[in-house]
Amino acid sequence: MARKIENRHIEKSKVKFPYFSILGVLLVVIFFTVLWRPLNLDRTVYIPLNPQVETTVNNTSVPVNIGEGQVELVDGNSNSTVIESSDEPEDEIVKDDLDKIIDEKDNTVQYTIVRGDTLHDILLRYNVNRNDVYELTSQFKQLANLRIGQQLMWTTDDDHNLQNLNWTISSNNIRMYEKSGNKFVENSETVEGILQEVVIKGEIKSNFIADARKSGLTSTEIGIITRALQWRLDFKRLQIGDKFSVILSREMHGDRLSNSQLLAVRFKNGSKDYYAVLADDGKYYDINGDSLSQSFFRYPLAKKARVSSQFNPRRLHPVTGKIAPHNGVDFAVSRGTPVLSVGNGEVVIAKYSGSAGNYIAIRHGRQYMTTYMHLDKILVKPGQQVKQGEQIGLSGNTGRSTGPHLHFELHINNKPVNPLTANLPIDEGLTGKSKNAFVAKVKSIKPRLEFNN
Repeated sequence: MARKIENRHIEKSKVKFPYFSILGVLLVVIFFTVLWRPLNLDRTVYIPLNPQVETTVNNTSVPVNIGEGQVELVDGNSNSTVIESSDEPEDEIVKDDLDKIIDEKDNTVQYTIVRGDTLHDILLRYNVNRNDVYELTSQFKQLANLRIGQQLMWTTDDDHNLQNLNWTISSNNIRMYEKSGNKFVENSETVEGILQEVVIKGEIKSNFIADARKSGLTSTEIGIITRALQWRLDFKRLQIGDKFSVILSREMHGDRLSNSQLLAVRFKNGSKDYYAVLADDGKYYDINGDSLSQSFFRYPLAKKARVSSQFNPRRLHPVTGKIAPHNGVDFAVSRGTPVLSVGNGEVVIAKYSGSAGNYIAIRHGRQYMTTYMHLDKILVKPGQQVKQGEQIGLSGNTGRSTGPHLHFELHINNKPVNPLTANLPIDEGLTGKSKNAFVAKVKSIKPRLEFNN
């Protein structure tokens, strides 16, 4: 009869646990999971507003266009997000007569130099092609010598390419820069211009636009007036019997009006008076030297959040090769984050609007418009007046979007600009010697704005 052999070493080898094999399998699974996750467009990542995302990321993210949307893969040093969205609302913002005046010269801009301006910053602020700005300022170094009060006028095509720029140095010295191929050609024009100071007065009999034109004001001059008082006076609320008085400096070349500068304006709206007077720094103030501007918040959130997609007006579609601009900034915030109005204004749209999802548009004065898209909830109504910092909605993932975020746009003169870098107005009045000089100027100019009984 066979004898059973007992060998402890043999028994142990039979029951040995395969630790290394299981560890190897786990490593392979983790490896493929890491590779697969960035391509899964259906997953949702919630990113809370905490100190780790207080700072806006640098340009280390790589945007990838997919169809009409954009996938943004953020640098691995932060929590990665994948967001695809389309930001085209179905509803257009209805324009009034004042907007149409601005649009009459949609591609031509007239600008007065103020303290701290450089040509580079001015043109980029108005969304002019960055390459054209670099080429022009590199070719002609003298354009760094802009002075307060000088006039610029430039024209772009529909793709924001700079076509020409005129620099009025003085009444009889104009430098003109015309694009030729990829370069610019300079011409100078020495002409004897005649400066005429005129006073124009009128009364509202139908509406401001019609009555201002009847009184002799040009569309350009009406635009300058409305921008000077846009934060103080609602021009749509002017009533029949209200009056206005304007002092202008006009530069004439023969019978041709080549340039206008608003020196002072007064409106009498019911029992209230509104003034705007030009100071030596090229800005307008009321008769007490207080600012006529309104300040803006840079961010529509209580705290700064990580930017998952940058402003890019010249983004190219990878398939069609055509420009598919991203006209705003995407903030990576979790669903339900409070969204704030960046300034005082009137809600003009508050509704669900196609691929933009729940969508709010707010008009601030005459020049500025902000929009907020893909909201989870809208907390305001069209026609409602909102204050700076007021909660208007909650961020979400509505419309064509695969991840919760806030798409925010800023438009100046009906053109989208980068809200993170745009030169926003500052609510700051005159002080010291500057204010004393201004008050003396007001004393001499105010009697000329009186109305005839």
